[in-house]
Amino acid sequence: MSYKTTTKPLLDFFAACFALILLSPIIVITTILLFIVNDGKPFFFQKRPGKNERIFNIIKFKTMNDKKDANGNLLSDSERLTRVGLIVRKASIDEIPQLFNVLKGDMSIIGPRPLLPRYLPYYTKEERLRHDVRPGITGLAQVNGRNFLDWEPRLKLDVEYVRTVSLKTDLKILVKTIYKVLASKDIATDATKAQPYLDELRKNSTL
Repeated sequence: MSYKTTTKPLLDFFAACFALILLSPIIVITTILLFIVNDGKPFFFQKRPGKNERIFNIIKFKTMNDKKDANGNLLSDSERLTRVGLIVRKASIDEIPQLFNVLKGDMSIIGPRPLLPRYLPYYTKEERLRHDVRPGITGLAQVNGRNFLDWEPRLKLDVEYVRTVSLKTDLKILVKTIYKVLASKDIATDATKAQPYLDELRKNSTL
């Protein structure tokens, strides 16, 4: 029986069920608070590429409001980040709703993070291997620097994970993730300031 294709999906399903039950008080309280501060919108949905680059809707807690400037443009991320949202991000609570993505089969507990669809044309052939498995809530890159890693080493770690995926590797990543969440390590409240967008970076490098 293959761990990657059989055991891992089963473990993901049961782990997601257990985690949702365990974290249900946090989910309910966070939903209520964000419903109040975000004008009735506690959740954030965004399209992301999953396994085999199939697009799905990722679900997260909405940590920013939708305030706009005089011209109707959204304000910067830092200006729209609410106080409640800041706490939710620092505690990594915003990632919890992705457990529903795991139940649906779109994601895994552990795997390369699902990035933006606009990045797809800018991956190298090697980097595209990151889509050979289901994306994860946490992964090898997340426990080795997260948003503070430069893009190339970050994507290299994603490919390394795909090539070495095993129960032992997943358990190590899970333990490190728990430690980093409890210690609030490597968390960027504004990811755009930690790293530029991959497509803009690579587009400019070819000019």
